[in-house]
Amino acid sequence: MINSAFGLIYTGENNPRMRDLTMSRAVAALPFGGRYRCVDFILSDLVHSGVSSVGLIAQKNYHSLMDHLGAGKEWDLHRKREGLFILPPFLTKDSTGLYRGSVDAFRSCLGYVRRCPQQYVILSGSHTIFNTSFHSMFEQHVRTGADITIMYNEDAAFDPEDQNKDLRLLMDENGRVTGMELDPYRPRTACQSCDVMIMDKLLLEYLVEEAYARGEYDFLRDVLLKKCSSLKIFGWRYGGYVARLNSVSSFFSHNMALLDPAVRADLFHRSRPIYTKVKDEVSARYGAEAGVKNAMLADGCDIDGHVENSILFRGVKIGRGSVVKNSILMQGVTVGCGCTLDHVVLDKGATIRDGRTLVGYDGFPIILKKNATV
Repeated sequence: MINSAFGLIYTGENNPRMRDLTMSRAVAALPFGGRYRCVDFILSDLVHSGVSSVGLIAQKNYHSLMDHLGAGKEWDLHRKREGLFILPPFLTKDSTGLYRGSVDAFRSCLGYVRRCPQQYVILSGSHTIFNTSFHSMFEQHVRTGADITIMYNEDAAFDPEDQNKDLRLLMDENGRVTGMELDPYRPRTACQSCDVMIMDKLLLEYLVEEAYARGEYDFLRDVLLKKCSSLKIFGWRYGGYVARLNSVSSFFSHNMALLDPAVRADLFHRSRPIYTKVKDEVSARYGAEAGVKNAMLADGCDIDGHVENSILFRGVKIGRGSVVKNSILMQGVTVGCGCTLDHVVLDKGATIRDGRTLVGYDGFPIILKKNATV
């Protein structure tokens, strides 16, 4: 019955804690894991669930995202009917083209929602990464007769600095949500929303129009929290690995977690591959003095130095005598000779001159923005 649902992804999250990483791109377009973007994971999840129509709401800095997605060919969403629909902001008599919140964003694309023949909508954000299919979640939603089913995982770890749309669910023994907390300073539960929910599309239309009429603009705070007692909301537990990219430190730690074989096997499950834009490159080249230990290297890398506990994207070049540890180097980064990098995140196209030393910390890695030179 999953073919009776379509996907709607909101990519308008704007988080200042991501600093330079999202200065010129949406969080959905943020590189992750050597060759992927954040949006690749939720798109692949929807495709593996049999969803054939996906609307993607863009708001700011979406040029990189549109270039990456194209017509949706890599996700089998380039179709004559249905497929991938990118919904950028636009100016009409009802819309200013600038969304004040998620309610504004959803209202601007209600035309797309009404045209979809499917009965249900799988509503998702774009900053949470996991690998699953929604078949069992959808079956539970239909079986329980829920108005809304929210996907969650149990995450006991809590960092006040990483709070950004942190929705916690309080549930009874039957899994029905009895209370919610948004960005709590001291959460009363470990059940944290994965930013995915299923509901009837007519209910979504009603909730959005009602909130807009009242001058309310945040779907989580102004709709879900206020209607928690009047709506029949259930939680669906996901037991796999979940990465929430809420800050630079979380981005760094979740990338580094991919060096753990167990995490890598969960996020890149053989039966549910993660699709991404294909960019063919030659295989990585290792020089006579190169040394690589516990690292992920994408195609096109040219290594003449030493790399350890790091993730290197396509086309990274490491000069002779350089040492790169505990770092993330994105596409096209060039590191000169005799350099030392530790706990560093270098964005696309950054250049490190010969003999430079950059050292950060676990909780505060050094970041260089796109095309920067040191």
